[in-house]
Amino acid sequence: MTDPAQPAGPPPRYTPNVKYVLMLGALAALPAVTTDMYLPSLPDVAADLGTSAAAAQMTMSGMLIGGAVGQLVIGPFSDRFGRRLPLLIGISLHVITSLLCSIAPSIETLIALRVIQGFFNAAASVVAIAVIRDRFTGSDAARLLSRLMLVIGVAPLFAPTIGQAIAGQWQWRAVFYALAIIGVVLVVIVWRFMPETLPKDRRRVAGPRGALASYLGLLRDRHFLALAVLPGFGMAVIMSYVVGSTFVLQEEYGMTGGQFSAIFAVNGVALVLSAQLNAHLVRKVAPIRILRVAIIAQLVLAILLLVVVVTGLGGVVGVIIGLWFVLGMQGMIPANATVIALGRYGHMAGTAAALIGAMQAGIAGVVSPFVGVFGGTAVAMTSVIIASIAVGVAILALATPAYRRGGWLAQ
Repeated sequence: MTDPAQPAGPPPRYTPNVKYVLMLGALAALPAVTTDMYLPSLPDVAADLGTSAAAAQMTMSGMLIGGAVGQLVIGPFSDRFGRRLPLLIGISLHVITSLLCSIAPSIETLIALRVIQGFFNAAASVVAIAVIRDRFTGSDAARLLSRLMLVIGVAPLFAPTIGQAIAGQWQWRAVFYALAIIGVVLVVIVWRFMPETLPKDRRRVAGPRGALASYLGLLRDRHFLALAVLPGFGMAVIMSYVVGSTFVLQEEYGMTGGQFSAIFAVNGVALVLSAQLNAHLVRKVAPIRILRVAIIAQLVLAILLLVVVVTGLGGVVGVIIGLWFVLGMQGMIPANATVIALGRYGHMAGTAAALIGAMQAGIAGVVSPFVGVFGGTAVAMTSVIIASIAVGVAILALATPAYRRGGWLAQ
C-alpha cells in the first residue's frame, strides 16, 4: 500500500495572475452557485410539482449528498488521470443534468437529478483545490486559497438575486437553463485556458482499491484528520446561519424579505473581506498562527452574540452586527486548515482535497439541522454555531503539540 504521508516535494514555483485566480474561483464556486441561484425558487417548485415544502427542500439536501460522494470518487480519479479530464467530464455532465432538471416531471425525478448534478459538479471544486496544491505550497497556497474564497464569497451575494430575477421572468425551470449555460462557459474556459497541472510522472496508478486504501490511510492519520474536519465545522457554522437566519430575522425579528436579502449580502461581504485580509496576513504570519487566533476569536464573538440574543441588547441591529463578525472570521479558518492538511500530501492532493470536501459537506449536513430540532430560534441558531466552533477549538488545541513535534507547522 502506498504510504499516504509520503512527501511529494515542492511543486514548481508559479506566480498566479488575476485571470488564473478568477478561473479557479469560478470553478470552485460552481456548486455554491448551483445551490444559491436555485434557492429562491423552492416555493415555486413545490407549487408547480404539487408537493410539500419539505420535499422541495430535499432537492437541496440531495445536491449536498451527491456532492459529498462525488468528491470522494472524483478526487482519486483526478490523481490518476490528471486534472483536466475529470474536470471537463464533470462539468459537461453538470450541463446535461441541468437541462434534465429543467424538464423534470415530478419532485422524485428532480431530487434524483439534483443528486446526480451535485455528484458531477463536485469535480469543479475538488479539482480547483487540487490544482492549487499541484503548483503551490505553504503561504503561497494559503494566499491563493484566500483569493479563491474571495471569489467564491461573491456567489452568495448575487446568485439568489439573479435566480429570483430569472424565475420571476421565465419560471423556475429557466434557472436550470442558466446553470447549463454557466457550465458550457466553464467547459470552454477550461478547454482553452487551463493547462494540465499534474504531469504523468506524478500521477498515482492505484485503482478503486488503491483509492480506498488511500482514504483509510488518511483517516488513520490523526494529524491530517484533525485539520481536515475544521473546514467541516466551519461549514456547519455557515449552514446553521443559512438554515436559521431566514426564520430568525424575518419571523422572530420582523424583517422583510428585501431586508433579509440585503443582510445576507452584507454578511457575504464579511467573508470576502476576511479572506482578503488572510491573503495579506499569510505573507508574514504562519497559517497555523492565523488559524488559532481566528478560531478562538470566532468562539469569543459567538458567545458575545448569544449574550446579545438572550438579553436583547441592541435588538436586531446587535444581532446583525454580531453575525457579521462571527461569519467574517470564517474567511480565515478553512483556507489555512486546508493548506496545512494538504502540506504533506502533494502526491495525492486530489484524494486528500476530496476527503476534506466530503467531510465538509457531511459535517455541515449533520450539524445544521439541529437549528430546527432545537426550535429554529435565534438562541438555537447561535447555540449550534457556538457548539460547532467549540469542537473545532478543542480539536485544534489537542492536536497542536503533535503538529509541532512532527514538523507539520513548518508547512
